[in-house]
Amino acid sequence: MGRLARLAAAHGVCTSYEPAPGSTVEVPDETVVSVLAALGVDASTPQALREALERHAQDSLRLLPPTVVLRAGSAVTTLPALPEGTVLRVITESGDTLDWGPGATLPLGAHTLHAQAPDGRAAHATLLVAPDHFPAPRGRGAAGRGFGLLVQLYSLLSSRSWGMGDLADLSDLADWAGRVLGADFIQLNPLHTAVPSASGGPTDPSPYRPSSRRFPDPVHLRVEDVPEYAYLEGIDRERAESLLGRAAALRGAVLGKGALIDRDAVWNLKREALELVRKVPLAPGRRAAYCDYLAERGDSLEDHATWSTFAELHGPDWRSWPTGLDDPHSARTARTRREHMERVDFHSWLAWLTDTQLSRAQQSARAAGMPVGLVHDVAVGVHPSGADVWAQQDVFAPGISTGAPPDAFNPHGQDWGLPPWRPDALAVSGYAPYREVLTSQLRHTGALRIDHVMGHSRLWWIPEGRPPTEGAYVRYDTEAMLGVLALEAHRAGAAVIGEDLGTVEPGMREDLAARGVLGTSVLWFERDYAAGAGAGA
Repeated sequence: MGRLARLAAAHGVCTSYEPAPGSTVEVPDETVVSVLAALGVDASTPQALREALERHAQDSLRLLPPTVVLRAGSAVTTLPALPEGTVLRVITESGDTLDWGPGATLPLGAHTLHAQAPDGRAAHATLLVAPDHFPAPRGRGAAGRGFGLLVQLYSLLSSRSWGMGDLADLSDLADWAGRVLGADFIQLNPLHTAVPSASGGPTDPSPYRPSSRRFPDPVHLRVEDVPEYAYLEGIDRERAESLLGRAAALRGAVLGKGALIDRDAVWNLKREALELVRKVPLAPGRRAAYCDYLAERGDSLEDHATWSTFAELHGPDWRSWPTGLDDPHSARTARTRREHMERVDFHSWLAWLTDTQLSRAQQSARAAGMPVGLVHDVAVGVHPSGADVWAQQDVFAPGISTGAPPDAFNPHGQDWGLPPWRPDALAVSGYAPYREVLTSQLRHTGALRIDHVMGHSRLWWIPEGRPPTEGAYVRYDTEAMLGVLALEAHRAGAAVIGEDLGTVEPGMREDLAARGVLGTSVLWFERDYAAGAGAGA
């Protein structure tokens, strides 16, 4: 094995792949070098290769890796390769101090592991203690089986919709489906925040290419259900009624004339109405609830609202913003945020309203007897110009897009235009970005669908300027990724559905099933025609 291949293997970069059983394709060296560069590893010259290998050898001598993953019930022993006499202790997420050693019982959670070696060296790592199995889904049918509806929320128009389906429509559907049909769940398209339009252009139409996976899009709000709407008076009430009339025209065009849903037109009307509602002061109880939400979501919400404000000022692509604003931690960003704090608060308020109505929809589903209720869909990635990438630039691989290699259905491969997380940066952060996405999505749900669940094991990285055929697989710590998912699903009591269609690494489906992750099947492909009519595959 040459130096480049050894360096690639050390950083989880695969130098070949199998598009079909028995067929191996070598990854071009240029691709490997570009992928390593996105991981912060210079392999551009023979000398750089030697130095990178030496650095990796030194890194392997550290006392602890950045993150340690342990399944609940597994034997707690001294970590391998530690100097004899090293003392280990655990600070739990609740602040308790526990000894690490045989017989120790560690609670589930994201803790901190400390190591003290006899030679004076010290280190710490994130310790993730995760359940071995995922929560099982609950159904009202025989043997716990259940059924539900798959809904694209934007298409769920009612007589009160503003031209596209909203969260109040979802509440009504959940109530009816649970009580009348006996349904167990409603699965939704991703409700993530979209990248807004620029210079009169359309909003990015794909729910699988969002600005953020950490917050839902306020386009799904039912404006009249915001309590402060009822207190509009005078000219503001007249303007709101006028907007309702224009929304009715949009709705009528879709339902009565077959027009396409105009998301941007709907949002323009809703935003104008919400600007009016914003003038109404919050009652003390509502103000307290809003403050609680601000405190709970913390810096993540502030970053999200700041990006939304800057997008209004300078367009939705942070990469073209004035110098300084492209850095969420710069002095100029802090100063500009203060100057526009009213708009930052407006976008924070929108996030709170949307979260509140989403909670109400899940409450309606559960009150109607649904044991699961809403099933949210988590996209595999985010838009490169959006809020999440702007706020967490150190975690995303620059100059890289994810996709899929060539296969029988797509001989040219696929480029999804989504920047991937760096596996090394995830480990250093204790997988905090992924934990935050999950906790955000699990706030009001009974189950999650994970798009392209195979990304917990590996993702196809495509360097900028290259076709999908010239990508390479980059490996992730599957035990850590699934451990985070299992831990947060357990905390929420939510089942997990893995979208595992397409090219799947051998053994991945079996490993997921063994831990209780549900799979995805296409009904047309489930019939065994050779076995006769009615036979299952």
